[in-house]
Amino acid sequence: MARLWELSASMSNTNFLDEVTIEVASGRGGNGIVHFRREKFVPRGGPDGGDGGRGGDVILEVDPRLNTLAPFRRKRRFRAEDGRPGGGSNKTGRSGSDLVIKVPPGTQVRDAANGHVLADLVHPGQQLVVCKGGRGGRGNARFATSRNQAPRMAEKGEPGQERRLELELRLIADIGIIGVPNAGKSTFLSRVTHAKPKIADYPFTTLIPNLGVADLDEETSLVLADIPGLVEGAHEGVGLGTAFLRHVQRTRVLIHLLDGLSKDPLADYSQINTELALFDPNLGAKPQIVAINKVDLPEVRESIPKLKKRFKALGHDVLAISALTGEGLRELLYAAARKLVEEGPVAPEEELPVYRPGPAAGEFTLEREPDGGWRVRGEAIERAAVMTYWEYDEAIRRFQSTLERLGIHDALREAGVKSGDTVRIGEYELEWVD
Repeated sequence: MARLWELSASMSNTNFLDEVTIEVASGRGGNGIVHFRREKFVPRGGPDGGDGGRGGDVILEVDPRLNTLAPFRRKRRFRAEDGRPGGGSNKTGRSGSDLVIKVPPGTQVRDAANGHVLADLVHPGQQLVVCKGGRGGRGNARFATSRNQAPRMAEKGEPGQERRLELELRLIADIGIIGVPNAGKSTFLSRVTHAKPKIADYPFTTLIPNLGVADLDEETSLVLADIPGLVEGAHEGVGLGTAFLRHVQRTRVLIHLLDGLSKDPLADYSQINTELALFDPNLGAKPQIVAINKVDLPEVRESIPKLKKRFKALGHDVLAISALTGEGLRELLYAAARKLVEEGPVAPEEELPVYRPGPAAGEFTLEREPDGGWRVRGEAIERAAVMTYWEYDEAIRRFQSTLERLGIHDALREAGVKSGDTVRIGEYELEWVD
């Protein structure tokens, strides 16, 4: 039988990868500088140290040409460009370039530290900023006042953000093809599209999901996903388990392919639907078109009337097909297309901002260390320490003012700090002096 449908796209990748953990870091801001204008006949040029440039952001962007996370197999650490330092004459340093990381449609992004879902990237060109670049440090020109007209202080650039991200790919398809192992799902997909899944006469031939597109006519096309065989206990990880059940979640309609040679196709049907419902209740509610495969075999063809009657008693109309010879495939695909129309287009999900409580500004903790020193922890004070030029007295005095403003100075006194004690903030060690 000649092929009735022409391929417009297909995916069958032996390097398929649908889960990966990556580490990303945004760029650090460039340092502001201490500089004074030096020109002939301008004896009091004043401070003109420029600000540092902003560090580059790390951005995830959907690329519709990708269909797997395999590019992350060899590279899993990414860092955006740092900002450049400022210059004299109030010159601001160049900002670091943003790092854009391409991901396939259907990629769900989670923060590995807490498991929070950051975004579900499904639309071509959709972007998510996962790490903001550090701001550039201010040059000494920014600290000039009427009382301090020649400040010898500046700021170093703000550190970039670092994150571990979990990326999980869930294939986006109109139709999901489900069924027990060896029901003929891969043969069906290869018959109606140009996808080339592995096909053999033993269970679990398909070890990766396969995606194909079939054009029924000039106006109708279907994206089909062959989901590897499901067995009893799949929702708990038995067999290929949950590794591929999640790919069914994005499909709108399911083609439930039954093996006509099975001892009890009705039991197979019930088992698969039970696994879907246990994994995700919404999966059990998805519309299904039931088809019995392998009617090219005489014993299967003889059993079709009886099977149709049994399914009819449960309220299901069953189609009989042969994925091998092509019998009934056109009718099945058009039935799936009609079911998609009945379901209507997928409503666009409104992306709402997610607000999660974080540490309060200026929040800190004190710890006594084994050697008798003190450890101060807190995002704001550690960032201030990193951005301080310790070689300038004015910068040190400004840092001491920050300690007092945040209440750390008083907290250390109340905790019993003594002159000569070591106080550690981030990677810096300071000596307490009364």
